Amino acid sequence: MAKTEMPTMRSRRLGNELRRLREAAGLTMGDAARELQSGQPKISKIEAGLQGIRPLDLDHLMTLYGVESEKDRQNLKRLAAKLRTRDWWTAQGPLLHNDLRDYLTLEADSSLIRTYENQVVPGLLQTEEYMSEIFRHQRTEQDAKVMRETRRKRQELLENRQVRLRAVLDVTVLHSVVGSARTMAEQLEHLLTLSKRRNVNIQVLPLRRSLPPDQYTPYSVLTMKGAPPADYVWLEHLSASTLLEQERDVQRYLRAWDDHTAAAMSPADSRTHIEALMEEYSRQA
Repeated sequence: MAKTEMPTMRSRRLGNELRRLREAAGLTMGDAARELQSGQPKISKIEAGLQGIRPLDLDHLMTLYGVESEKDRQNLKRLAAKLRTRDWWTAQGPLLHNDLRDYLTLEADSSLIRTYENQVVPGLLQTEEYMSEIFRHQRTEQDAKVMRETRRKRQELLENRQVRLRAVLDVTVLHSVVGSARTMAEQLEHLLTLSKRRNVNIQVLPLRRSLPPDQYTPYSVLTMKGAPPADYVWLEHLSASTLLEQERDVQRYLRAWDDHTAAAMSPADSRTHIEALMEEYSRQA
């Protein structure tokens, strides 16, 4: 991978883990640089995710840092090898801005996604017609086509059971009409179908609920596959996104997630609510 493509989510994740291991071993960047017979700036760039690392150098650093478990060593090697992976979205061109590419990387590398939404149905759960209505008002037809293709490709993660999804949907999402009553009826039917999958859990947050007074924008907590273990929080804004990586920030949103799931209807009651609302939309269509 060319250095101009750095940093990526994967290079930052690898760099963070190597820094954590070095600090846990009580070593300095100078110690690591001497081990690799290089300058300290090289270690700094690797830990910042600005530069990849050769397999031999990674082996030397893991030995220096006391990583003895063969499983842990292999996990780090796999992550380092992924820095050179050319993902499917790289062919989508400049329309996919860097924030979206970062999110797609996180999503593809996740074993579990926990998402709270109070505005629209999450992209992984949207029907073709629902997403078309969303993009139709925001983009040119050509741009909307690329975004629809990207979203459909993302949904293969669920179809192939490559990730588990837990979603809490504010009830207002289900009452906010996107397109027509027919579009909404089909979207809610799709939610019911997906909710029966073993890797999908959907809960509806009712209007009457007991929650702390904090106001939350839509957020997702993404748990990475394998090791090194890591959780990231992704926040959606009107014109941008924010990635939270610090432990204190992640823990705050994990507590928020616990609050939201506790206040939401059970999955079974949520299906009953969605089904009743779907029938209402069907009568209006």
